[in-house]
Amino acid sequence: MNIERLANVLRDAARAEILPRFRRLDEGMVRTKTSAMDLVTEADEAAERAITASIAESHPQHVVIGEEAVSADPGLLERRFGDEIVLYIDPIDGTANYAAGVPLFAVMAAVVRNGETVAGVIYDPMGDDWVMAERGCGAWQIFPDGRQVRMKFADPVPLSEMAGTASVFFLPAEKRRQVLGNLSNVRMNASYRCAGHEYRMAAAGHLHYLMFNKLMPWDHLAGTLITQEAGAHAARFDGSPYLPAHREGGLLIASDRESWDALRREVFTV
Repeated sequence: MNIERLANVLRDAARAEILPRFRRLDEGMVRTKTSAMDLVTEADEAAERAITASIAESHPQHVVIGEEAVSADPGLLERRFGDEIVLYIDPIDGTANYAAGVPLFAVMAAVVRNGETVAGVIYDPMGDDWVMAERGCGAWQIFPDGRQVRMKFADPVPLSEMAGTASVFFLPAEKRRQVLGNLSNVRMNASYRCAGHEYRMAAAGHLHYLMFNKLMPWDHLAGTLITQEAGAHAARFDGSPYLPAHREGGLLIASDRESWDALRREVFTV
């Protein structure tokens, strides 16, 4: 599927289903899934239906797997699709922010072919712009007026000067305490409760590292490709490449391999 066409599908769904409901979620329009931080709203479900229907209409041969579809049928993640093109969709990344009325959420999609991520898009409904990448073509920020800006990950700096984000929520309690203590070795650590915007910030050169433990494809495939195309080094905690089939093993992204090694050794000793 053409990457520009996919970006517009995400934008259309946001305009039709997400933005009209923002700060207008009545009682019963927000539900808890697995925890108090794992929410789904009527907008998530409506946007995913719209995106899936639009892709199915123009490219019926493609497989579409959305976060909410997997929530309803977890077996979808275990299916093997051979050489089919699979699109992983996150209709609202940062649902907790969205439900709280915080204007920091995104719509994401990744395209996987033959088990490899080949394209990704992160759309910001509030800013009405896209961050996107196709493998081997660099990472770009695209504005509604057609302006395009090539993205570049931050240059390496010493560990003590690094700023980044670490999602420690899914680490075991003891490891979480250890990592939180180790984060005193960097200059700044934050969490924006929205991986999409963390990836956007990093690809634009505003962060030196990203760390995630739980690996769901709709959360990380697009962003990992985008940061790699912006020049970052990305790998699981054991140093192996992150692939669409992976659900565990953690993910660490940094300016280069040397920075990755320093973070892994001094901070993320999980």
